[in-house]
Amino acid sequence: MRWVIAETGDGGARLCPLDQDGRPAGPVVDEVSLVEAVRSRPEVERWVWRSTAEIYRVLLAAGVRVERCYDVQAAEALLIGYEEGQSGQARSLAAGWARLHNLPVPPDAPLRAVETQPSLFESGPAPLPPGVDEFTALLAVYAAQVARTAATEHPDRMRLLLAAESAGMLVAVEMGRLGIPWRADVHRELLDSMLGERFPGGAEPRRLAELADEVSRAFGTGVRVRPDLPADIIRAFGRAGILLSSTRKWEIQQIDHPAVAPLLAYKSLYRLYTAHGWSWLEQWVHGGRFRPEYLPGGTVSGRWTTNGGGALQIPKIIRQAIRADPGWTLVVADAAQMEPRVLAAISRDPGLMEVAGRGEDLYADLAARGLGGDRDQAKLALLGAIYGQTSGDALTHMAALRRRYPAAVAYVDDAAHAGEEGRLVRTWLGRTCTPLSATPDDSDTPRDTRIDSAARARGRFTRNFVVQGSAADWALLVLAGIRHALRDLRAELVFFQHDEVIVHCPTEEAELVSAAIADAADTAGRIAFGETPVRFPFTTAVVQCYGDAK
Repeated sequence: MRWVIAETGDGGARLCPLDQDGRPAGPVVDEVSLVEAVRSRPEVERWVWRSTAEIYRVLLAAGVRVERCYDVQAAEALLIGYEEGQSGQARSLAAGWARLHNLPVPPDAPLRAVETQPSLFESGPAPLPPGVDEFTALLAVYAAQVARTAATEHPDRMRLLLAAESAGMLVAVEMGRLGIPWRADVHRELLDSMLGERFPGGAEPRRLAELADEVSRAFGTGVRVRPDLPADIIRAFGRAGILLSSTRKWEIQQIDHPAVAPLLAYKSLYRLYTAHGWSWLEQWVHGGRFRPEYLPGGTVSGRWTTNGGGALQIPKIIRQAIRADPGWTLVVADAAQMEPRVLAAISRDPGLMEVAGRGEDLYADLAARGLGGDRDQAKLALLGAIYGQTSGDALTHMAALRRRYPAAVAYVDDAAHAGEEGRLVRTWLGRTCTPLSATPDDSDTPRDTRIDSAARARGRFTRNFVVQGSAADWALLVLAGIRHALRDLRAELVFFQHDEVIVHCPTEEAELVSAAIADAADTAGRIAFGETPVRFPFTTAVVQCYGDAK
């Protein structure tokens, strides 16, 4: 049974059961608080509410966990994207109400500044029109969303996508509250050993200052170069007769000059210093945990992002600081060759499905089946097909790939052509990619050339989007399965990144957790893509330190 619930202005809650069409199926009830309303109804199978990120955070803080929800705001984003093919549109309850009544759509409230300490005061949602309360709006918008979902090309898939996205929202809030186990003392030791001591007044640490001096000396006596300023670097090389278009690593590596080695070393350490240095540690790690704010569906493909903290870009060296608590361990699981396996499932290519249903190493099996026997070349060929590489080693075995797996290659080719032509492109479950946008008119490039270039670029993007986006949708179902499997254990799901999860658990639960992850992956494959021979194995490491997992 589903119940809809909304907060009232006096701190209470209003709620009622719903029928399958999203209409009230019983009396409307008023409760003194949101927390007590949910706590007193453990039999409710799924709660329908405005925003998981806002409402579930309150429930968790009070010790109330829910099994399932329907996030109206997340659903609005997916449905308006499906219907109009435009990402980034307003998704709030107020926006859904406005669309339902043909009113001007209000913009969403700006994303609140990330907070590393709990706050009693949150920025509110976009306001509803005068005289419209949240409960009334929720009932109307949810019922309309049920009808809009039924009108999609594959309603069952869209319903699954909305449920998966909502499940991801629950996981994101829970992981943000739990946090990643983090040893601040280990982090400081790493910084001290790599960057040297810190100087007062905000000056760069010793090792950076030494490398900056080496860079300057390499350009000659009396020359002072700031390695952290790209313009300084380009001018310095220019004076040495070397023209640079940028200070990117790959371009600098092509140069034969004594400044190159210290400059590359400086750039690497400078990134560490600015992104995960002492200031980051002081801001983000408290009580032995790093608690980022995850944003499910933060990209058009459905992949997650974070609101500050850089949780999805943790350098390998800093992973040494992620360590299990005493008596606990980390189960680090990485989906093996996820995107090629997803391509096999969505393209229904018989040959590729057979390969993806065999051993753990899909690329080795591909190589043994007519792609030259070289695993690396087979990997290049298949990933080249997915990512649209049109030159180099990726094309070496492309002809054989097309002959042996025509449906798989045709699937991504069709997505690329649709993208180039400005048509809508969707994942298997229905997440939609934005169409070709207008090219700015103030460019000096001829308009036809700009349009052709933009079309080709979008074709390359949509070629990968159908695979990467479908993989992101599958990963949501994996997370939901893991979360469900862990509900009776002490284990904590503490990290997720594209194709990798970390579970922090008592050492004696590690075997159960590993099995739960493997089962969740295969179950998600069946739920998302139907009965296919494709397997979705995870490579699992049970470690004390995240840095030891790979």
